[in-house]
Amino acid sequence: MSDAGREAGDVISPKADRVVLITGAGSGIGAALARRIAGPRQSLMLHSRGADDAARERLAQVAAECSASGAICATVFGDLAERGAAEHVIDQTLATFGALDQLVANAGHAQRQALNALDPDSFSSAFAAMPAAFAALVKRAMPALETSKRGRVIALSSFVAHRYRADAPFAATAAAKAALESLAKTAAAELAPYGVTVNCVAPGYTRKDRGPSADNASVWQRAAEATPLGHVAEPADVAALIAFLLSDEARHITGQVIHIDGGLTLG
Repeated sequence: MSDAGREAGDVISPKADRVVLITGAGSGIGAALARRIAGPRQSLMLHSRGADDAARERLAQVAAECSASGAICATVFGDLAERGAAEHVIDQTLATFGALDQLVANAGHAQRQALNALDPDSFSSAFAAMPAAFAALVKRAMPALETSKRGRVIALSSFVAHRYRADAPFAATAAAKAALESLAKTAAAELAPYGVTVNCVAPGYTRKDRGPSADNASVWQRAAEATPLGHVAEPADVAALIAFLLSDEARHITGQVIHIDGGLTLG
């Protein structure tokens, strides 16, 4: 079986410089990050919710591209909003690679919704998929991270937790991302004695490669016009920042929320 075809549970014992788990790696920022850091002596566990065959095929394609760049790849599926799924993903990473050095909690979603239209299910879903999943991932990963010489945790937040407009409400998502940032700071404090850094990256409007808005030119034109720099980010732009934060050069940066939004949250 090729590395690109491996799924969690196939034990791999490579001599790697680091083992990185990326959630939500089947498209967008997660896929861009996987491609960017893939290379010899890199072990990547790529996660996707895997809701259908198409989603599984997308993740397999990303894994194949990363393997072609020299990385050792495996894939794991699961809905992180479900109880026990986050722990399963960590357990499978450790079972497959025997270590976990870096965790990128990228999986999530944004739902445009006003506060007066907020229902309990939407609120619970947003918190389960983002801050609750992040807390579960980090808690289960802590023993491995604490023994790593390159321990890093990155959580993907969003500009919606910092920019509030009546014409673009994200009530549940904004609350969930704000909670995620708070949890990341707590994790930064708890893991600092072990030399593990924890940071959040908060993208602005970032082009999507799938979904209802992916090919809607008018949506992206409006997003560009709302951004002071006059253009939206590409997933590779955000991946470049995350890759830096995972690197040795970023070893003294922790507990931060770093915006990459073209000036969207200025003022």
